[in-house]
Amino acid sequence: MKIRTIAAAAALLVLAPAGVGYAAPPEPGPITLAEGLVGPLHLSVGPGKAVTVSEEFASRLTKVAGGATTPVYSSQDSDVAGTAYQGSTLYFLESQGAGPEDPRPLVGSLKAIDGKGQVTTVTDQLGAYEESANPDQNIHYGLSVSDAGNPANSDCLAQLEAAHFPPSYTGAQSEPDSHPYALAVVGNTAYVADAGMNAVLTVNLKSGVIGTLAVLPARPAEITAAFAEANNIPACGGLTYGFEGVPTDVEMGPDGWLYVSSLPGGPEDESLGARGAVFRINPATGQTQVHVEGILSPTGIALDGSGNLYIASLFGEGVLTVPAGSHTASPFLPAVMAADVEVSGSTLYATTLVFVNGSLISTRL
Repeated sequence: MKIRTIAAAAALLVLAPAGVGYAAPPEPGPITLAEGLVGPLHLSVGPGKAVTVSEEFASRLTKVAGGATTPVYSSQDSDVAGTAYQGSTLYFLESQGAGPEDPRPLVGSLKAIDGKGQVTTVTDQLGAYEESANPDQNIHYGLSVSDAGNPANSDCLAQLEAAHFPPSYTGAQSEPDSHPYALAVVGNTAYVADAGMNAVLTVNLKSGVIGTLAVLPARPAEITAAFAEANNIPACGGLTYGFEGVPTDVEMGPDGWLYVSSLPGGPEDESLGARGAVFRINPATGQTQVHVEGILSPTGIALDGSGNLYIASLFGEGVLTVPAGSHTASPFLPAVMAADVEVSGSTLYATTLVFVNGSLISTRL
């Protein structure tokens, strides 16, 4: 019911929508810094404005600086995902076993590479944490309990089962699933957006102790007639289905709140509308609130020092912006398959064309 790996959604769209009007970014951007990257789903900016890109489809980290690309880390067995710098230390996530396509045991790690290139493991227990804690075990997905228990909807329930939509379930009834996907590091805490757990975790960088900060709520959507027909569930038209909220990025804002982008679960095309969102989460209490919604496939976010938010819309219009104090997104930078975005000083960086000819670009803000 969720996008297990972002790559699985690539077939949904290969070109950005035509005829979209954009508010062009300031001159002189964008500038292409690197091409030919293999699935650059994440990026982070380090010392000297060197950019580290997670080439997730190649299971490696690559540094881009001065027009050159240099391998930083690679894995033969695991998915290498989100990164975050703290000083000269680069933290990153590594995992395997996410979703039914990968039958291996769930293993998830937070690792660090220091300024001398030494790799250490902060924790390798992220997968085990899902199996023991199951953060979303009390979240209800699918049809409401009343709709699922209504005899008048029996045909709908049968059609949902046949179409591989669980009719009504909780996180406790799902198979264990962990895909540590994105990362922010603040002080002695790493915040991990886990796209399998549907949760944002905390990891103590000294002890490796893991905790749950917040679980994303289910994302309800009315089953439209067009969606019902396309998915062979005509008896379900008009009912509401709660899809899983899937966190894809996490950033600390200048206001002291965490910002988390979320895929809406289910289809990532427009058959149910643009349902992605960005949440704000209080890092002290876990209080979660919707900041902006109506975004198509938000997979990366960044904030500048003034609190302006930038969103990479993978299958949408490129990079969007939400001014500080606003809750409405508008186009900022046209791009095809924009997967991630970061801001460093007055420069915005983004990865684009991630399924075709992965590129890293930059533009002035």
